[in-house]
Amino acid sequence: MTEVKLIPLESSDREQFIKDNQEAFNYGAMVEFGLRDAHFEDKTDEQIISRETIEDCIASGEALRIIADGKIVGGAVIKVSGTRGDLELLFIKPEVHSIGIGYAAWCAIEKLHPEVTVWETVTPYFETRNIHFYVNRCGFHIVEYLNKHHPGDMPLEEFECDDPQFPAGMFRFEKQMK
Repeated sequence: MTEVKLIPLESSDREQFIKDNQEAFNYGAMVEFGLRDAHFEDKTDEQIISRETIEDCIASGEALRIIADGKIVGGAVIKVSGTRGDLELLFIKPEVHSIGIGYAAWCAIEKLHPEVTVWETVTPYFETRNIHFYVNRCGFHIVEYLNKHHPGDMPLEEFECDDPQFPAGMFRFEKQMK
């Protein structure tokens, strides 16, 4: 398994963390929908994950940088409350995908918080790489499909979408620790 280190996010690296996160999420969408999708090319100020969402996660969670071979290769934000943990964000830079860094980072997060008995996370419906990663690699189970017909605890307006090519929806995952 690839060796990684998790280090706390430093305030001087916050801007780059946000940019790296958006780049990783945009890359996943472009892989799924194609580089010629006007949703991404013509609206460069729009992001799959908003700056506000990332900043809110950082402000209310534990933000970590993922380091491999002495280089920053990704990041994560987690929240732990007692025996429950939320994986708010996990991203790996696209140029180092598929070499085990994400799985190694997830294993390091589990070791960082052995008190957690249930982890939870969500990912967009179209992120097939993420769905594979969470279910087949990390042992999560899909427990809910959040969408405009079933928003769960989220406000319904988060699932409104005018673009028929890009309907909103998220899978919610849980992992019961043994």
